[in-house]
Amino acid sequence: MRFVIQRVSEASVSIDGHLYSEIRQGFLVLVGIEEADTPEDAEWLCQKLVGMRIFSDPDDKMNLSLQDIGGNILLVSQFTLFASTKKGNRPSFIRSARPDHAIPLYELCIAQLSSLLKKPIETGRFGADMKISLVNDGPVTILMDSKQRE
Repeated sequence: MRFVIQRVSEASVSIDGHLYSEIRQGFLVLVGIEEADTPEDAEWLCQKLVGMRIFSDPDDKMNLSLQDIGGNILLVSQFTLFASTKKGNRPSFIRSARPDHAIPLYELCIAQLSSLLKKPIETGRFGADMKISLVNDGPVTILMDSKQRE
C-alpha cells in the first residue's frame, strides 16, 4: 500500500462539477492499494501518518504532527500509484488491487484515521472521476510504502 502525502493549506475534491469534500490545513493523501496488501499494511500506514511531524513549530522547524495542529485529512483512492512503466509507453495497472479487495482496505483506512484523529476525515469517492484541487504548503510531499518501511 502506498500513501502520497501532501501537506496542504487547503484541498478539495469535485465530482461531476460539484464540490464533494474539502479541508483546510492538513494532509491530502492519495492511497494506492495493490493485491498483496493486508489490513496490517493499512494500519501501519495510518499510525505512521497521524504521528508524522512535518508541520512547523514556533521556531519554524518541522516538529509538529497533524494531531498537534488539529489538522485534517482528505483521503483519495488512486489506483494509478501502482502503475508499471517498465515496458513501452502505456502504463500497466496489473498490480493495482481490484475493487473487491481495495474497497475494504480503503474503508479500513478511513475508519482507522478517523479513530486515531478522533474526528471524521474527508474522502474522495472510490472509482469516481475526480478533480482534485490543492495548495501544497511548502511544498511538502512524502511517499510512504508499507512494503518499504524506511
